[in-house]
Order: sequence, then structure tokens, then C-alpha cells
Amino acid sequence: MSLNRHMIREEAFQVLFALQSDPEADIQTVYEAIPHHDEKQIPAYLMTLVNGVREHQEQLDEQINGLLASGWTLGRLAKPDLIILRLALFEMQYAENVPAVVAINEALELTKTFSSDKSRKFINGALGKFEKQESLNN
Repeated sequence: MSLNRHMIREEAFQVLFALQSDPEADIQTVYEAIPHHDEKQIPAYLMTLVNGVREHQEQLDEQINGLLASGWTLGRLAKPDLIILRLALFEMQYAENVPAVVAINEALELTKTFSSDKSRKFINGALGKFEKQESLNN
């Protein structure tokens, strides 16, 4: 079964959520727990997303912190929302051939699946703000 990028993003979310919940978990075991891998071959883009978010997590969290309203901290965010924001910001900045509009749309799709309508509005606003800041800086 060939996975499309949307399915890979869903799996990246699941892997990152599992690792957020249990930082000591063996990443290979987490990958293998994903049901779509009949051939036990982990898609390269899945590893790119998971490894990229993990490698850049400190920078991504700083950027997310800058997008939050006054008085809000990362600790107040729902874990699914934080992971979705990290994934989207990573794709917007580091993934090749992923336009910002696609990264934002995919984040909103993940929010529909893994979070709430209220979170979807928050994530859309935060990523829109980041995109606007980036376009002003370039």
C-alpha cells in the first residue's frame, strides 16, 4: 500500500505524539506500531518529518511561543495542537516542495482528525500570522 503525503503526515503526528507522551520510547518500536506498514518499510518522508521536528524542536517551540497571545505558554497548549504546529512550521521552513498554503491546509486537516474546531481556528490564526511574518522578512 502506497501512502500519500497526507497519510504520512497523520503517521508523523502519531509518532511524535507517542514520543511526546513517552520520551524514552524506542522510535523503531513506535514506527513499527503504525498499522499501515505492511512491508515494514518506513516511508522516507515520514522519517524526514519526525526527525526534522525532533531536531528543530527547540527552535520550533520558540517560534510557536512568539505566536501565542500574551499570557499563554507552550504548557497551556493541548499536546495535539502543539505537535500539529511543530509539524506545520517544520514543513513551512524545511520541507522541499511544500508551499506554505499546503502546510497550513494539512495542519488544519490534522486538527479536524486529532483536535477540535476551536483548535482549528487557533492553529489557522497562528500559522497565518507566521506566514505573514515570514513574507515580511523575505
